Amino acid sequence: MAQFKKDFGKFEWLDIEKPKQTELIDLTHPFYIDINLLDDALEHGHLPKLEKHGVFTFLIFRAFTVEPHLNHTTVAKLSNKVAFLINDDNLITIHQKPFPFLDKFKDREFGDPEALMLAIVFEMLLSFEAPVNWLSDKMDENEKEIFLKKHGKVSIEQLYYQKSKARICRKLLQFSHNVLNQLVVKQENVSNLQDIRESIINYMLQLEEVIEDAQSILNTHLSLTAQKSNDVMKLLTVFSAFFLPLTFIVGVYGMNFTNIPELHWRWGYYVTWGVMISISVVIFLWFKRKKFV
Repeated sequence: MAQFKKDFGKFEWLDIEKPKQTELIDLTHPFYIDINLLDDALEHGHLPKLEKHGVFTFLIFRAFTVEPHLNHTTVAKLSNKVAFLINDDNLITIHQKPFPFLDKFKDREFGDPEALMLAIVFEMLLSFEAPVNWLSDKMDENEKEIFLKKHGKVSIEQLYYQKSKARICRKLLQFSHNVLNQLVVKQENVSNLQDIRESIINYMLQLEEVIEDAQSILNTHLSLTAQKSNDVMKLLTVFSAFFLPLTFIVGVYGMNFTNIPELHWRWGYYVTWGVMISISVVIFLWFKRKKFV
């Protein structure tokens, strides 16, 4: 466990990293914090929430903490959380994973715990910017592959991971937005809170566009695949139409019967060839007229 404590004059900030349950209980014992809140703070995959208990307001927010290209499809693998316990005199932050952006707040001054909490939440929100931009770029690449390149092949597996990642990020941001809508802050912090809300909405709209694009690309890919299959079947049908009557003629004259008069005709071989060529020309002209070829 690692901890950092700073007195800002008007309030104190206690940051606790990777605590065990017994250590967390000992550290927060002077604040008389409910054990259920501490359990939520230690739960790895807990979603964003807000809960009031006594003089403390308890909040959980999640930050995106993996490389955008990694194929993860669960909340716990894509993000990590910070739990906040805040009142007028104290801010306690609890997290299992290190967050480098917390270090830059250790040397800055804040007038109240709400301002520090909102600054941390804003940094957590910014962690979604890289995956949102990466997903948008990937959708653009997929669209170019489908519509501009000759073969038009996309990886269905990668498209699935990209769509799942966008859906999970959007849900996390939606939960975070709901928490922020319930949060009441002092008048001097209202502007910062509103900026965070607007940023979340912006990211959510981008992710909705990514999800829609992914579904559209998938539908287009399936349509193109079906069209290619239809083209193959059409080609096979054309060949069958040409060779079926020719195969019938060859089959007739390939029978092992003695009494086949045409076999003894002087021009029988050439006549048979002429008939087969004529049939092929007629079939071709008919297909051409019907615009099958």
